[in-house]
Amino acid sequence: MKYYLIAGEASGDLHASHLMKRLQAEDAKAEFRFFGGDLMAAVGGKLVKHYREMAYMGIVPVLMHLPTILRNMKLCKHDIVEWQPDVVILVDYPGFNLDIAKFLKAETQIPAYYYISPKIWAWKEYRIKNIKRDVSQLFSILPFEVEFFEQKHHYPIHYVGNPTADEVRQFKAVYAESREEFCQRNGLDAGKPIIALLAGSRQQEIKNNLPMMIDACRDFADYQPVVAAAPGIDLDYYSQFFGQAPLTTTRLVENQTYALLTHAHAALVTSGTATLETALFRVPQVVCYRMMLPWLVGRMRGVVLHVKYVSLVNLIANREVVPELIADSFTRSNICHSLSAILDGPSRQQMLHGYDEVARNLGEQTAPAEAARIIYRLLTHQEGVPA
Repeated sequence: MKYYLIAGEASGDLHASHLMKRLQAEDAKAEFRFFGGDLMAAVGGKLVKHYREMAYMGIVPVLMHLPTILRNMKLCKHDIVEWQPDVVILVDYPGFNLDIAKFLKAETQIPAYYYISPKIWAWKEYRIKNIKRDVSQLFSILPFEVEFFEQKHHYPIHYVGNPTADEVRQFKAVYAESREEFCQRNGLDAGKPIIALLAGSRQQEIKNNLPMMIDACRDFADYQPVVAAAPGIDLDYYSQFFGQAPLTTTRLVENQTYALLTHAHAALVTSGTATLETALFRVPQVVCYRMMLPWLVGRMRGVVLHVKYVSLVNLIANREVVPELIADSFTRSNICHSLSAILDGPSRQQMLHGYDEVARNLGEQTAPAEAARIIYRLLTHQEGVPA
């Protein structure tokens, strides 16, 4: 079977690579061709375009690189038609991938399967029309999406479990470094509890969030703030935030986010997958996200954002498990107040109980394995595939 995959950023490369490995286990004759990254290339097949040439986020970067984006789109469509795969598997990255799905439906007989469904429950809900028209099968990694797609929009999907939960379980199964060893290896003070700072995966997010996170930690002298460097961000970029005393006590670790969370006592986390990772490591957290024009965003919730919460933890629990300091509530005093409440005492224990609820809601499925099983059986018309 021939599988064409499209992943447009680092997280998609990771999730797609795991799916490819599981597809190989299901289909001994699996062939891969893809837009993606190094992790997918390591599994095998032909890398047509690296995501580094595609990952433009925000209005200004997209406009600046529009000719490149359009060339990539044209190349992708042409390459799919030339190779004639049995299926195109779209991995997140909706701005690009929904256009590919539209092309496939209109111009080819090749089905589009969507792994890691677009988050249209948060914004751009109108895209449901395109999804229902163009996407043959949709695979969800968030349990609350089942109700959204199936009950609200009458579009059947497959909930396959959450790949982040899989990745955390796998890490915990093999990681054996003690806290003292971790601190010694990274030049940290083993006598001070760690406050992990996860400030986002893109430069603008880091610039918006990290300075306030670091500043708030100055009120907690008995703790040490440690920043988890994001993949793909040059370490030199972080130096601008550490250069002035008394902020020099902040430390940075690279490619060690899971190890850092294993040994952290608490965390300040920018909204995203990192909030779920932090919860699965059972680290009490405060979600911090500064937005441009915060006064406008704060008043547009319910119009632009169609959800009560922005963190995956609260969305999965369908209640406030972790505090969210978003837009105009993102202030130094609010961060200090919320962080102080979870360092010890009943608020900390309540949050940990909430994390148990989140883990139960996610279930025990191994997401890439479940998705690969369903994909292969659908393509080979085998019985036993859930609707």
